[in-house]
Amino acid sequence: MADQRIPSHQIFMGKTGLFPQEEMLEVGKKQGKLIIGIPKESDKFENRVTLTPEAVELLVNNGHKVIIQSNAGKAANYFDKDYSENGGLIVENPASVYQADIVLKVAPMTLEEIDMMPGNQTIITSFFFNECTRTNIEKMMQKKITAIASEDIKDINNSHPVLRSMSEIAGNTSVLIAAEYLSNVNNGKGVMLGGITGITPTEVVILGAGTAGEYAARAALGLGAFVKVMDSSIRRLRELQITLGRRLYTSVLHPQVIEKALKSTDVLIGAMYINENKNNFFVTEEMVMGMKKGAVIVDISIDQGGCIETSERRTHGNPIFTKHGVIHYCVPNIPSRVARTASIALSNVFSPILISIGEAGGITHELKESPGLRHGVYLYNGILTNPYIGNKLGLPAKDIDLLMAAF
Repeated sequence: MADQRIPSHQIFMGKTGLFPQEEMLEVGKKQGKLIIGIPKESDKFENRVTLTPEAVELLVNNGHKVIIQSNAGKAANYFDKDYSENGGLIVENPASVYQADIVLKVAPMTLEEIDMMPGNQTIITSFFFNECTRTNIEKMMQKKITAIASEDIKDINNSHPVLRSMSEIAGNTSVLIAAEYLSNVNNGKGVMLGGITGITPTEVVILGAGTAGEYAARAALGLGAFVKVMDSSIRRLRELQITLGRRLYTSVLHPQVIEKALKSTDVLIGAMYINENKNNFFVTEEMVMGMKKGAVIVDISIDQGGCIETSERRTHGNPIFTKHGVIHYCVPNIPSRVARTASIALSNVFSPILISIGEAGGITHELKESPGLRHGVYLYNGILTNPYIGNKLGLPAKDIDLLMAAF
């Protein structure tokens, strides 16, 4: 006779002996089906789109619905047909997109866009803390919106994937921009960025040894320029020196050192992180006055207010101005110049996040399990969770971790 012993995990000890019991299995989380909205950017100088057609196909294959406003990806050379063939639903009316569970866009929300949202939704978009208005924040609070700043999202390595990828692009592109405005084509002084045999190479000074500074240095070195990188952190300078090699000149930030370096430089790239609580001008107007005529300044930090005193925020439609004989390029969304590359980079970050939200069963469950995504939250169900915004606008803010424990 075959052995019919009952497995130990299915046995219950009763008063009269051992009795077979039903096996209790762990119940998995119910996967949520998301409705994701991709609007066309209202800012005419914003050419990026948050999801590529390939990412849309991936999301649709995972059971989600993606609504795309017509021509949302056109500026990045992604067309409606590309999205529809990959399962996306194309709509003409922007209000249809803002009905989605999750609205995903590049530029910060405008008041008109917030008005189109019915409420109790999630937005994931960039957010300029220094430019936020009380009206916009209060409107989102009234609609119980959960708002996530894309640049503040962290990954498992505790880095900021959106910020890092955009900084890589901005750093690389800043050197190409400087090369454009050194040339005769843009009425520059006719100097090639880099150098050739028998000619002294151009000098490039980079303020900041973070991601943008590193990639600016890589690009400038690749073109043959003499590169100086300055930062307040010896650790970052050391890491950069090890990574890029001995051809790189590094120095700590000091007014006299900066002033001396700027007198001979052809290009100055500002890539410093600006403290949220104050403006930091590492280069004064007097230092700019001492620079060579026809030199080029590219202030990547302009989206945080700029790290050079003479910087003035401009757009892609009117990107440069000349002050004290020095050409200034101060446009905040530099990655928009290479919109297709930047869109792919954004999509590579956002698509796994959206899939994870669906697998978790919704945004609340994902926020509980993902401290990295939670780090980007500044509104949760209409409750302000960012103390900096609260102090700036005079609004009460609560701790996101405590809120998650309550919900």
